[in-house]
Amino acid sequence: MNGYERISAALTGKPSDKVPIMLHNFMMAAEEHGITMSQYREDPSLSAECMIAAVDKYGYDGILVDFDTVTLAGALGVPVDFPEHEPARIKGTLMEDYSRLAYLPEVNIENYRYVNIWLEAVRKLCEHFGNEIFIRGNCDQCAFSLASMVRGLTEWMLDFYLQDEMNILALLEYCSQATEQFLKLMSQTGCHMLSNGDSPAGPELLPPEHYLKYALPFEIRAAETSHSFRLPYALHICGNTGLILEDMIKSGADALELDYKTDICLIHEIVNDKVTFIGNIDPSGVLTMGTPDQVRSKTRELLEMYGNSNRFILNAGCAIPANAPPENIKAMIALARSFR
Repeated sequence: MNGYERISAALTGKPSDKVPIMLHNFMMAAEEHGITMSQYREDPSLSAECMIAAVDKYGYDGILVDFDTVTLAGALGVPVDFPEHEPARIKGTLMEDYSRLAYLPEVNIENYRYVNIWLEAVRKLCEHFGNEIFIRGNCDQCAFSLASMVRGLTEWMLDFYLQDEMNILALLEYCSQATEQFLKLMSQTGCHMLSNGDSPAGPELLPPEHYLKYALPFEIRAAETSHSFRLPYALHICGNTGLILEDMIKSGADALELDYKTDICLIHEIVNDKVTFIGNIDPSGVLTMGTPDQVRSKTRELLEMYGNSNRFILNAGCAIPANAPPENIKAMIALARSFR
């Protein structure tokens, strides 16, 4: 089986010859290719070259194409900072109070420069690999996460106690339009899968009852949008998601990409065989700061719990830092390749 076939099997609950591996390694790929994040984000040919070189070096099955977590925010007009050596980040808000909600510009992300660079990079990877390596076209943020950038995270969290519910839902609806537009545009690149992140919606920041009311309905819409294009969909939320795992399954996502903070025994108990689990090695504490032996130990622990499941894809729990040692990535992959 090739990489595309392994990942595809895991998403449909079918057996594969080896443990499927998908890496969230765009920062590391740029570093190893000798370019800055500024060069990576400005040139889709360079960003595609980075990912091609990483697959050639490490031999994994699936590419998660990512750039940052603020592209959609920038497309909506949120002020964005573009550091030379780091992914882009927000540096302000778009809506200081809800009196501005009615005056926000019409959602139209397709002319935003960094949306198009992201899309073009995915097209180039699809053209290069065809159906040999699985290409996951990540689509930045779900509505809840995007709203936290439009509004400002602190203000957004206070809104659930101080604001009229209709205002909150109206902002979420606005942000959902941007999310769904990106999913549609990404579906036209030739990628094999779509995904979003919604990390501020996790229980480390948001009470589970608010997740059900304000985040999950829009995650369901994102999954339905992806399925309307006949593409599988993955949802990622950072932190310990144990309290909302059963609810995340209700999103309709084909796969949940979960952080290392979520206990793998609980994941196995709740998620196993319902949806595909992607994860969840600690990208910083283990893959970057650990030794190869520590990487092997944590990888073995995960594989012994989940490695024989037909619904498992090995990955880090979140983005791998740029300075992760190559020998640690090789140790993780080598152990996974020898597991079956």
